[in-house]
Amino acid sequence: MLHITEQDLTHHNTLGLKSQARAFLRLESLDMLDALSDVAARYPGVVVLGGGSNVVLASQIDELVIHVETRGADLVDQDPDAVIVEVQAGEPWHHFVASCMEQGWNGLENLALIPGSAGAAPIQNIGAYGVEQNQYFHSLVAWDIRHGRRVEMGPADCLFAYRDSFFKHAEAGRWLILAVRYRLPRAWRAQVSYPDLARHAGIAMAGAAVAPRQVFDAVCEIRRAKLPDPAELANVGSFFKNPLVSAKAYRELRGLHPGIVGYPVEEGKRYKLAAGWMIERCGWKGRRLGSVGMHERQSLVLVNHGGATARDIQVLADVVRAEVATRFGVHLEQEPVEIGTAASEQA
Repeated sequence: MLHITEQDLTHHNTLGLKSQARAFLRLESLDMLDALSDVAARYPGVVVLGGGSNVVLASQIDELVIHVETRGADLVDQDPDAVIVEVQAGEPWHHFVASCMEQGWNGLENLALIPGSAGAAPIQNIGAYGVEQNQYFHSLVAWDIRHGRRVEMGPADCLFAYRDSFFKHAEAGRWLILAVRYRLPRAWRAQVSYPDLARHAGIAMAGAAVAPRQVFDAVCEIRRAKLPDPAELANVGSFFKNPLVSAKAYRELRGLHPGIVGYPVEEGKRYKLAAGWMIERCGWKGRRLGSVGMHERQSLVLVNHGGATARDIQVLADVVRAEVATRFGVHLEQEPVEIGTAASEQA
């Protein structure tokens, strides 16, 4: 029998929002899956919660909240060119990256120190410092809660795009990721062209002889210098996506705003704009609106200074988005997923 209780979720989300789940289930074993599908049908919906690093929680969650707590990573296959490693969905992502490097399974170093669980990585298609998880993604195993069956999905099924995937557009509460597999090449090649990495002293000094550990350490050092630790100042990392625009739109923006920061993608067909640069130019770096604000060192990071609600978060996000749209004509899309209804928090 599944043990379902009420649960305070304040410490289950890195934004530190006070939230109460009316029905909370710890998924500690895959033996619980058959019973889970039967029980889930009794609730108005299902919310899968991992590390809580990419969510904005309403004050009350009426859906069944499933907290994935499965752990571990194993080598499941290999060939002369690569190894395939499977990680359980509840494994903390950074711990998984560090463990892979220690085993000599390299490739994920640029994604070090990203908060959250491994099961959330393909949903968000996490990325940092020039690398996205889909570059090494092999497949995943998911549980179809609606039909009570195990399903394997490959890259084509997951529809990966920039901070996007099939799961963000699928029927809410239907899919529970159980494990993710990555194909990591034996012939490792450092990916250090991203400006922050290329300028890092350790990377620059190592040159062509740079090792995986040096990339890992450099990424951790850069992230710690630029981004607040959620344990010290509640946040979900980058709150907005860096918007993609056409090459033509980028040239027009550069004509109007000569200092605008953008990087070519898709062989120069489109450009990824630095959302943080635009937010800072709108005067929001380090600025507060009540209990929330944009971080003083990284204007892309929305922080909770204490006592904020989902409604407070949404008000600030809307104001920032509107000011960027007015000044630059660019729409910012938020990264974290809203769970519950922020509008219901309005006083």
